[in-house]
Amino acid sequence: MPSYVEFKNVKKVYKMGEVSIEALRDVSFEIEKGEICVIVGASGAGKTTLLNILGGMDTLTSGSVTLDGKDISAYSQRELTSYRRYDVGFVFQFYNLVQNLTARENVELAAEICREPLDADTVLEEVGLSARKNNFPAQLSGGEQQRVSIARALAKNPKILLCDEPTGALDYKTGKQVLALIPAIDDRYGMGVITSRIGIQREAMIVNEDTNILELFMRENEKHPIDCVLIDECQFLKKHHVQELVEIVDSCGVPVLAYGLKNDFRNELFEGSYYMLIYADKIEE
Repeated sequence: MPSYVEFKNVKKVYKMGEVSIEALRDVSFEIEKGEICVIVGASGAGKTTLLNILGGMDTLTSGSVTLDGKDISAYSQRELTSYRRYDVGFVFQFYNLVQNLTARENVELAAEICREPLDADTVLEEVGLSARKNNFPAQLSGGEQQRVSIARALAKNPKILLCDEPTGALDYKTGKQVLALIPAIDDRYGMGVITSRIGIQREAMIVNEDTNILELFMRENEKHPIDCVLIDECQFLKKHHVQELVEIVDSCGVPVLAYGLKNDFRNELFEGSYYMLIYADKIEE
């Protein structure tokens, strides 16, 4: 019996004049109905391209893609339009809400174009926004706007839910709240959920010349996990500062983002440590 989603030897090449860029090469995988699939990879690895092909927003160069037994890679443009309209729910990184419509109206707008939509009030309750459904996007926080985006996608009652970096514009705490919705949605509705890169931006610890870096790190890390130590204007760094950074990196595996480091300090940070140290001579605007 075929899987719910099947990619077979998918290749995508973009041509820009005489230059050909291979975004996907011989991609093959299968996803069963009701599974949650996370696509990870470096920037430019083809995550969004893969989602766009599965979502009917882009076409492939060779290979085949099937959803629920139908070969969507063979669809005409007219068939792809119907496919996007009825079968696919999209959750975008930057929400893409209609600003002059309330949360409820944004959800109802998507439901209007579908065959068997879900009730707008019901899906807004599912994402915890019953009390905010009459607010406009500008009156909602980033996390609340992303919840509206998820509710809008759900209201279509799609066969599959595609999320393109759904927490990319959110802070750590809000991102965790939004991510918690995904398995709950999958359990309740049984649709396939495919998302690209669900990493959450966590707060950076910013220090200055008078900061005891190690003490500050330990205190802040007890409140919430710290993913990065950001060192700005590194000319102030003394020997004890470097020792504190090395201890943080070696014991906790937390990377240090710094610029302006003297060469001898830079070498000491790198030497003999098993971690990913991020270094930049300057931070671009």
